[in-house]
Amino acid sequence: MDARPIPPVARRGLAFALGACVAALVHAREPATAAPYFHIDPVRPVAELLPIALAATPPVEHGDFRASDLVELTTLDPGIRLDIRYATSRNFLGTPLYSEARAFLQRPAADALVRVQRALARDGYGLLVHDAYRPWYVTRLFWDATPVDKHAFVADPATGSRHNRGCAVDLTLYALADGDAVDMPSLYDEMSERAYPGYAGGTAEQRARRDLLRRRMEAEGFSVYATEWWHFDYRGWPAYAIQNVRFEDIATKP
Repeated sequence: MDARPIPPVARRGLAFALGACVAALVHAREPATAAPYFHIDPVRPVAELLPIALAATPPVEHGDFRASDLVELTTLDPGIRLDIRYATSRNFLGTPLYSEARAFLQRPAADALVRVQRALARDGYGLLVHDAYRPWYVTRLFWDATPVDKHAFVADPATGSRHNRGCAVDLTLYALADGDAVDMPSLYDEMSERAYPGYAGGTAEQRARRDLLRRRMEAEGFSVYATEWWHFDYRGWPAYAIQNVRFEDIATKP
């Protein structure tokens, strides 16, 4: 946490953000019949860690960065569906963390994802996005809430996440035939070896769908993360700076 005094304007922004997140904690709940999800016991309650994360300062970066051009994915292709887990309680911390269920990427990455969507349609699948751009304070919250022995599955806020730069996306496949998400070798955000892109377990069908997703993503400039089959980084991500802007403060563009 940054120990320096918070200016009045920043305090007002902090209060607004905290209020929105608290409202999400209270109101955004999922039905008991929802699909299973992976869950951990946070090191400390999220309600205690959230104000610390909101008041903290992202790392200072130096260099010439490209201007941010975050694009809302559903405005480019409505066939890209959303299941933004961090706007619900169906996530590894069991608590809503976003006040809005939306997904943004830097424009080159977003355009590439549209091309992936079109290629997958020939295979009978579409993309189901769980997360994309992520404000830095959420990365800080993940790090503080996750046990040290599972830190390999969350980004270090000291260096920031590629999600914070708008160049990473978490996703899976859904079947065009029925609209249902497909089975993969692990659950989303599962912190186990089943999440590894090269995991040899599970069924042949699960591995085939996982590998198809990877091939289609890699063909358009994405690379899979070493411990998560669902996480893909877009090429050139270091050219963008870490951001901490909330979804509701992003100006939407076609």
